[in-house]
Amino acid sequence: MSIKHGLGRGLGALINDGTVPAGGTPPIGTVSKKATTGVLKIPIRKIRKNPNQPRRTFPEETMADLTESIKNRGVLQPLLVRTAGDGYELIAGERRLRASAAAGLAEVPAIIMEATDNDSLEIALIENLQRENLNILEEAESYEVLANKFNLTQEQVAVRVGKARATVTNIMRIMSLPVETKQLIASDQLSAGHAKLLAGLEIKQEQILFAQRAVKENLSVRNLEKLIQKARRAPRKPRATKDDIPSTHISHLSDKLHRHFGTSVRIVPCKTLANGKKVRGTLELDFYSTDDLNRILDLIGITIE
Repeated sequence: MSIKHGLGRGLGALINDGTVPAGGTPPIGTVSKKATTGVLKIPIRKIRKNPNQPRRTFPEETMADLTESIKNRGVLQPLLVRTAGDGYELIAGERRLRASAAAGLAEVPAIIMEATDNDSLEIALIENLQRENLNILEEAESYEVLANKFNLTQEQVAVRVGKARATVTNIMRIMSLPVETKQLIASDQLSAGHAKLLAGLEIKQEQILFAQRAVKENLSVRNLEKLIQKARRAPRKPRATKDDIPSTHISHLSDKLHRHFGTSVRIVPCKTLANGKKVRGTLELDFYSTDDLNRILDLIGITIE
């Protein structure tokens, strides 16, 4: 598994002193706080984690890979920090910080920035959103925080993170899912594909029921999509028909045949469809033994040789 150490496309646009290469051309934000230093070595013990870190899950497998990479090659991308008391507060790079500690490093390369609380939050959000391993629920929550905290439209959020507006809109819809469904997503029982399909349903109870069924039956995204499409498909209207024999006459005939044969009789009349086509009727007689069948055949006038 390859490990990406860059801060993501365009994050360099957040630091305009040339210390961190932009890496990409599209500007992604309005934060333009100058770094006060070049790359320094900072003791890990002096760095406290960002309380506004949008990422809540750090999968063991990917962290193990990153830790092993840092053991072999060191930390290739500096962390971003700001001064806080007699130490520093992390702005971006918590995965690298955690992996460095696990690798036994005492110091990590870092760039010290001048940044307000809002600046720090925005950079942390964008840095995480530009990575591919943020889970879909964390991504949706991050978009929502960006939109609400900084009073941004979905279009503006999309520009900041360098993604299409439709992508941001579809992912943000996941935040409207019921709590029960979001819990299944957070626990990785449902994938991003499942989440997007469920977010497209309008009725909350359907979102819950389809989510539970997807987990219970281990449905793939494609199979869940087929199930939803089938449920949405309007039932076929029954074809217009007309009984050729009135119901009152059917009842009269059934009663007479019952008395004649001494057994239950069912008559389904033939029908005429709206297009003139005929649908056959049926006549059923019950019998309970071979002797009973022979008795009925004698009454009909059929002799079995």
